[in-house]
Amino acid sequence: MKNSKNNPSNRLEGIISITSKGTGYVAVGDLPAGRQGKNNNQDPEIDSKHLNTALHGDTVEIVLHPKGKNRQTAEVSKIISRAKIGFAGVLELQGSMFFLKPDDTKMYTDILIPENMLNGAKAGQKVFAEIVSWTDPRKAPEGKVTKILGTPGDNDAEMHAIAIEKGFDSKLPEKVYREAEEIKKGGIKESDYAGRRDFRKILTFTIDPADAKDFDDAISFRRITSPQPSPGEERGKAPSPFQGKAGDEVFEIGIHIADVSHYVKVGSALDKEARERGTSVYLVDRTIPMLPEELSNDLCSLVPNKDRLTMSAVFVIDKNAKVKSEWYGRTVIHSQKRFTYEEAEESLGHRPATGEAIKKTGDPLHKELAILNNLAKLLTTERFKNGAISLEQEEVKFVLDPTGVPIKVITKERGDSNRLVEEFMLLANKKVAEILSKNLSLYRIHDLPSKEKMADLAYFLRSLGHKISLVNGIISSHEINKLLKKLEGKNEEGTVNRAVIRSMAKAIYSTKNIGHYGLAFEYYTHFTSPIRRYPDIIVHRLLTDYLSGKKVSKEHLLEYEKTARISSEQEKRASDAERASIKYKQVEYMSKRTGESFEGVISGITEWGIYVEETETKCEGLVRVRDMKDDFYIFNEKKLELVGQKRKKKYKLGDKVKIKVKGVDLERKTIDYILL
Repeated sequence: MKNSKNNPSNRLEGIISITSKGTGYVAVGDLPAGRQGKNNNQDPEIDSKHLNTALHGDTVEIVLHPKGKNRQTAEVSKIISRAKIGFAGVLELQGSMFFLKPDDTKMYTDILIPENMLNGAKAGQKVFAEIVSWTDPRKAPEGKVTKILGTPGDNDAEMHAIAIEKGFDSKLPEKVYREAEEIKKGGIKESDYAGRRDFRKILTFTIDPADAKDFDDAISFRRITSPQPSPGEERGKAPSPFQGKAGDEVFEIGIHIADVSHYVKVGSALDKEARERGTSVYLVDRTIPMLPEELSNDLCSLVPNKDRLTMSAVFVIDKNAKVKSEWYGRTVIHSQKRFTYEEAEESLGHRPATGEAIKKTGDPLHKELAILNNLAKLLTTERFKNGAISLEQEEVKFVLDPTGVPIKVITKERGDSNRLVEEFMLLANKKVAEILSKNLSLYRIHDLPSKEKMADLAYFLRSLGHKISLVNGIISSHEINKLLKKLEGKNEEGTVNRAVIRSMAKAIYSTKNIGHYGLAFEYYTHFTSPIRRYPDIIVHRLLTDYLSGKKVSKEHLLEYEKTARISSEQEKRASDAERASIKYKQVEYMSKRTGESFEGVISGITEWGIYVEETETKCEGLVRVRDMKDDFYIFNEKKLELVGQKRKKKYKLGDKVKIKVKGVDLERKTIDYILL
């Protein structure tokens, strides 16, 4: 909670969240004494007539109403800062006036567009508009069309609307493209090789999804029995000697990351745009890159059979996955192989679709991948032993026809090859953070869960019949892992996974380290994906400064703190856009299947109905209580179940049910099911 300056304690500041029904709730922390009642932790409620033009996500000042018997209410007295002013939607003509009907269900009013602000847009088109004036809450805000997106329902228009709504335009500024084109034309110069450790003759490969176009990271591998320099490397730049028994076999493993900071210079148009965007955005059918394709898919991408400039973390590791020595610096690599995850799985001896063991013959990299896989498994075991939390959610992937219409939904498979890459990237990120902690880092931090959320999670898990204990207000990570392991393959698994994730704090970027709770790392950063994440570029620059002995000034520290905040915000927006694109395609998929029957699992229960997730496609929809005609159902909040009053039939989380698609609303991105 933060009191406004020179204002009495009934004036508070906070961020407002608005429901689709137009009711607001302001996060202010604990209420002042005398205002607490039974629910001290409940955020004050703002009804629609007291919003005073506040929009979802705005930072506002509120005035608390006199305390009543029920929930504390308030009204918005001032808008301190807007979360956003731009909205995508359909332009409608009502009489002689044009209005934008926003796609955002939390935008509770249409936007009036004067004729001189249409910018060529016509009624019925999908457009993006910005609010230019809104002083009277009794009237609609006035706006202007800034972009015509296309025809409603058209795949390109809808995907563009989702991205731009979250602040990501699919087109970069012209000067950014020009700058990237010039860099690409220059290619790798002879002078670029100077001062780099040479890995071109050492076995190096990438493992990525089959449809990947940008390759951030590569792994090099070689066996060593005694310290010796890599072929062609500069004298004095090898890792510190491995102190072990004579003849002990150890492995030199290099994690090589695209040296984006070599090309994207501080203050350049490329750098400014990447900083503003913060991240690439991955929608169902497209990537909106942070950097132009001339860099992301070409000069910076670690494609096979070409020299590429990299920043590297190189480790000498023994057979027990213990790091014996480490080295960091600029390198040059020449990847000999580009694996897809499916190819790597086969090389490891697994059939990708089923994980079934298959016999390997003649694959020259089978032995190397097998060693790396064994080491990765040991690193994983060590993480969980130290308290890391195991949270693997099933992800879906859409097969689209040429017009972008989903014709099939498949579950993404995660095999040993995915985990192999993940573990070595985690190792590099952790070790780079440890090194930079001596100077300055842009950390990736993850706070402990709040005791309130942990109490809610414990209550939820106990309602499902699980014995859960709290120690100092927290469920231990070992207990969470044990439960998740027990639920593997069971109906409840997905529901419990989501509940655990919702109870966790959100990982963010910061110059102040508090560790990473979920990974159980004291130090952690993002070093391994500079093509698609701006913080990684910053970490590369900080590592370069550290290795050359440069200290970071206070002025730069403030700049890094600002970058951390922007990057955290942009990551959240990108994640929201990705989820919205998946939800849209799920609804679109089910829109062609009205009347068809499916199997599902109950994923949520409320007083107005039960949410069901279709088993194969993960398309979640609502079965409304009013459509449950076989009985009169009452919501039991304590046990989180719907109970029929006559027949006593119960619906609980994780129950398997048969459903039929009643209808969908593409505009609101909702699916209605009925029970069979």
